[in-house]
Amino acid sequence: MSKNKLIPELRFPEFENEGEWESKLLEEITISESSNMALNKLVLKSEGYPVYGADSVVGYIDDFQQNEKYISIVKDGSGVGRLNLCQSHSSILGTLACIKSKNEKQYHLDWIYYLLNTVDFSVYVKGAGIPHIYYSDFKLENVSVPKAQEQQKIAACLSSLDEVIAAHSQRLEALKEHKKGLMQNLFPQQGEKVPKYRFKEFENDGEWVEIPLIETANKKVKWSFTGGPFGSNLMASDYTHDGLRIIQLQNIGDGVFNDDNKIYASIEKADELLSCNIYAGDIIISKMGDPVGRACIIPEYLKRCIMASDGIRLVVDENQYSKYFIYSLINSKRIRKAIEKKATGSTRKRIGLDTLRELELIVPKSMLEQQKIAACLSSLDALISAQAEKIEQLKLHKKGLMQGLFPKIKD
Repeated sequence: MSKNKLIPELRFPEFENEGEWESKLLEEITISESSNMALNKLVLKSEGYPVYGADSVVGYIDDFQQNEKYISIVKDGSGVGRLNLCQSHSSILGTLACIKSKNEKQYHLDWIYYLLNTVDFSVYVKGAGIPHIYYSDFKLENVSVPKAQEQQKIAACLSSLDEVIAAHSQRLEALKEHKKGLMQNLFPQQGEKVPKYRFKEFENDGEWVEIPLIETANKKVKWSFTGGPFGSNLMASDYTHDGLRIIQLQNIGDGVFNDDNKIYASIEKADELLSCNIYAGDIIISKMGDPVGRACIIPEYLKRCIMASDGIRLVVDENQYSKYFIYSLINSKRIRKAIEKKATGSTRKRIGLDTLRELELIVPKSMLEQQKIAACLSSLDALISAQAEKIEQLKLHKKGLMQGLFPKIKD
């Protein structure tokens, strides 16, 4: 096909002979209504009518009367340009604008929502302080429009995929909630010395014992409990295009390693900051929120890395303690509360290395009990990881599908 023609790469068979899509301005197919309409606040719930957003279904509403659909777009703030497809008598929050079809028979709103997801709104964002965007900024965007029947087919295809993603996302959240509940029962709660649930073979093993966090560190490994460098020792000028990965605060997820935000430094710099190096399988704990004290394990493919200033390395003595048990315990509700209480700062909590060193953990006397709990939680974590990966693959599939279902407009 010609690159200049408004014809998508992927097309349903019944529309292959329909010719080119029509070029239009966005204001020719949509209208905008501001949030000053005398309507109530939109409330997102866990079930009901789905509200589609940039990450598939973002919530549900079941409090509607007029059965009126609209697309909302965030007008300012950190989520500027984010889209949601909603249906409710309720309107939109004060920082959102409402977009509707100019003629629903000609331009289906569901299809317009997916069309808008192909628009790069970032080029229209203004403001040095608080970023903002208005309908007037992007209403002259050139878009390509097929006939109504083809719009319906595309929207039905993509919305059915969104429903699949939503179902998998709900399962992921259910697994995470199950893990939270399990951890509360497998670890003793505040003021207790035994957990609510205990494996039968350990029921007569007595109370768990209190130890400081530093006791779990491997004393045979140099710098087994250490923090990242001072800011002046690792600056932006030290970053390189490749080399050894720098583990930043944003890489330390809540029980998971976040592989985004990749920056590097040279091996020479890593050698200079040897006491701040961290390796595959080590635990890294965040000095700052949110939440403060969250921990994850450095993945196996990152053999050697450098910690940024807000990371703390913990190498567990695995002859005495189960690493996965200690990692899970640090992320438990009770320990999180203890860290939060000891942390300083009013707006963003922060905890120091010395304070964390003396943090009291409560652990089973038996290494076997630690391992049993760790095996239970790690198997659940594997299910959660597999489910999250499945969702990511579905999102990638949707992204590729959208690229094929909408023609690319050449400037």
